Amino acid sequence: MAKTWKERERAVARFFGARGRTPLSGGNSGHTRSDTLHDELFVEHKHSVRHAIINLWDKVKPLARKENKLPVVTLSVKGRPGFWVLVHSSDLVSVANQRSLARSDGGDG
Repeated sequence: MAKTWKERERAVARFFGARGRTPLSGGNSGHTRSDTLHDELFVEHKHSVRHAIINLWDKVKPLARKENKLPVVTLSVKGRPGFWVLVHSSDLVSVANQRSLARSDGGDG
């Protein structure tokens, strides 16, 4: 049975160490418009049958696993600095560790 969006928001809140999901986060909750009650992170969670970017990630994952690598999808927008990084929650710490290693070796940012 598929989890409801509220259950997924609770799981995301736990993952990031938030105090929980924000009741009425899309409306006027009186706290925050973020989906989680976190002091530092503003989290917007979308629960859907499919997301276009996840379709791309699904194509990348078997290619990465075949090479014993972590699947990472990055997105950039012409004319905007920086980029966005998509990783699965189970790979986040490992990817962050790789980023830390790159920074200690003189990588950008």
